[in-house]
Amino acid sequence: MADDYRPLRNITAREIINALIQDGFLYRRQKGSHHRYRHPGGRRVTVTFHASSGAFPIKTLKEMIGQAGWTEDDLKRLRLSLPGTPDNSGGMA
Repeated sequence: MADDYRPLRNITAREIINALIQDGFLYRRQKGSHHRYRHPGGRRVTVTFHASSGAFPIKTLKEMIGQAGWTEDDLKRLRLSLPGTPDNSGGMA
């Protein structure tokens, strides 16, 4: 994964959750605002769900992408914003 996560900064909780489900993750449990997802292969991701339309801080987003084990190719496949591609608001990242 590239070191520059800034182009992904507008990804919302809803978009991350949809991408996790599309990638085979299943909702397991919730404790407060922390929603936990697990992949049949053993990977686990915690999504801090404060507002479904709110964007994540870069460090939080980086941690979730790392937990999911996603590469740049995975992010493209899941249609999440990447450098040089249109972002989710219709503009350029």
